Amino acid sequence: MRTVLIAALGLTCALPAFAADAPPRPTRLGLCAACHGETGMAQIPGAPNLAGQRLDYLRKALKDYRDGSRNVPLMRAAIGPVSDAELEQLARWYSAQTPQPQAAAQP
Repeated sequence: MRTVLIAALGLTCALPAFAADAPPRPTRLGLCAACHGETGMAQIPGAPNLAGQRLDYLRKALKDYRDGSRNVPLMRAAIGPVSDAELEQLARWYSAQTPQPQAAAQP
């Protein structure tokens, strides 16, 4: 019992440190969330899940969409007016999210 109490106390003390590392919710999340979900799990068919993707991959992909290197008109329109700082917030947010299992498709 004493070991469990010590472990629980240690975890309670450690949780604020983990929360401090969590990225803040980006101000531009709404437009992205319409297709990719607030937590990075796609809301519409064909939209990729972003939860848990590597930060460097998301950062580069977002810049490529914005700058036109990836020619996807919908993404270019959505990400075009986003600053470098906002891009970084979005990439950090989605990379920090935990992927969830997809629901099985109904026949």
